[in-house]
Amino acid sequence: MTQTLSTPPDATSTPTVTDEQVVALAAEVGAVAAEHDARHDRDATFVTEAYDAAHANGYLRLAVPADLGGGGATLRQLVLAQEELGRWSGATALSSTMHLYLTLVQRWRRRRGAPGAEAVLRAVADGLVMATSGGSDWVSPTTVATPVEGGYRLDGRKTFCSQAPVAGVVSTSAVVGGPGPGAEVIHAGVPLSAEGVSIVETWDTLGMRGTASHDLVLDGVFLPAAKVLGTRPYGVLAGPLLVAAIHFAPLAGAAYLGVGRGACDEAARLLRTRPDPAAGAVRAVGEMRARLRVAHWALLGAVAETGDDLAADAETLTTLMTAKREAVLAARAVVDQAMEVAGGAAFFKRSPLERAYRDARGGPFHPLTPEATLDLVGRRTLAEG
Repeated sequence: MTQTLSTPPDATSTPTVTDEQVVALAAEVGAVAAEHDARHDRDATFVTEAYDAAHANGYLRLAVPADLGGGGATLRQLVLAQEELGRWSGATALSSTMHLYLTLVQRWRRRRGAPGAEAVLRAVADGLVMATSGGSDWVSPTTVATPVEGGYRLDGRKTFCSQAPVAGVVSTSAVVGGPGPGAEVIHAGVPLSAEGVSIVETWDTLGMRGTASHDLVLDGVFLPAAKVLGTRPYGVLAGPLLVAAIHFAPLAGAAYLGVGRGACDEAARLLRTRPDPAAGAVRAVGEMRARLRVAHWALLGAVAETGDDLAADAETLTTLMTAKREAVLAARAVVDQAMEVAGGAAFFKRSPLERAYRDARGGPFHPLTPEATLDLVGRRTLAEG
């Protein structure tokens, strides 16, 4: 039976979906994605069919408040949903993470009366897909914003723009005047239809190939001053970037943890076909499942600790990035173990474990990396003394 997201006429900011419903929506999208994942992985093409399903059943508007036409799902519910989606399709889960976390950022801005936030959320409810260039920009963007009459001229190249082929706007940043100490960074959303924006198909990677995270070139793109969402110092994780990072962390962790779950499920399925599975293999399945549960608890615990309306501070960042670290490392370790349990069958391209093995490698590259997270935790611990 097809699941659909409906919004009652008197909807408020209270969630209109249950945990079971958001997981069912994710599973429905995932089942569609799984039918096409091998082809998209082989060709490095976007998971279009999955996104068609996600538009149809309302998955991509789950994070929009109910009174604006969305599901009003909580952060905790989105973590559950993304973990389930990742179990079916890593590429779909990671792609939609970029859109969903940006939706959460706009929800956060709306709660604080930020201009334009409500209009963006209404557009998402109507089908807008948002992309981000945060992976390449991070704290020190190379794109330059040159002040001109009425705003800025943007020039630069962005990498890792997941879901670029279907996005309507990209959340990005640029340094005013040029990089260096004391420079100011502006954050804004840029329509992909704007003059001077082009997509360069560069996505030929080890894993997560179905995200189609191509490069975006900004060549003389005009950004009206009124469209600037916020500023921060160059080289500093603060302001709009901090808000983005704290919303990204739990959803990204959940997406990769889902990849680990799918690998564990496949290894267990293969083991069930053996008449007398080795004790070591059975133990390995138990170890995989245990590690997945601990990482799952880490994500849910971090979200419970920080709440649904996140505080943009160092404590929130530390809490959520620590949980993300546990999730992405657990996913990678579980996939490795699942390959060993499956044996030679997992070495074939046709095996979903082979794809999961490559997809799981992407997790530790997302900022904050596991090592950067430990550095953050360590510095904060020493400062407390």
